Amino acid sequence: MRAVDLIQRKQDGGELSREEIDFFIGGYARGEIPDYQASALTMAVFFKGMSPAEISALTESMMRTGEVLDLSDLPAPKADKHSTGGVGDKTSLILGPLAAACGVYVPMISGRGLGHTGGTLDKLESIPGFRVRLSLPEFRRVLARCGLALIGQTPEIAPADRDIPELDLATHLAQLASAWCLKNDAVACVIPGARNPDQLRANAKASAMAEKTHPLAI
Repeated sequence: MRAVDLIQRKQDGGELSREEIDFFIGGYARGEIPDYQASALTMAVFFKGMSPAEISALTESMMRTGEVLDLSDLPAPKADKHSTGGVGDKTSLILGPLAAACGVYVPMISGRGLGHTGGTLDKLESIPGFRVRLSLPEFRRVLARCGLALIGQTPEIAPADRDIPELDLATHLAQLASAWCLKNDAVACVIPGARNPDQLRANAKASAMAEKTHPLAI
């Protein structure tokens, strides 16, 4: 199996199997597939899209590049929240504490800025003493005590979910996507994702997605 063949098939609009996606994502996370080939595949995915089966396989493959936390020892329901992002980060910083105040454990993994806007982690790190780079024991301890713990992707948790979006900063894929959207009067998501509450990240039992809409969105 060769990365170049998978890139070519996706550029031609073909579908990748679960085994092929595991090969590519796992290889990239281990440093066996270079940035330029991963950039080529994400570009092909942006223009050609992915089937529901491919999206599911991609999500699980990225999750399994790191440890999968078992939080079954926490007695209350667990919920993860994800949004498409934005300038204000209003959803995460409000919804997370509200859910925790209602007795729900919220193990949240957030991201950094893409394009012109700083991400949730960047904003939180501007608060003196606020740390988002927690070890797994620290993450568990904060979650158990406060009901909410917010960290970024680490070498232990979903490293591919950290490394692949960082390609956007190096390749200006977000700017390309914006230009394509304006040209075609459309709204697009650069990297597709799926939310499986029983599998994703910290075994979240529920997931909420807050989408930013556009008058021309379909």
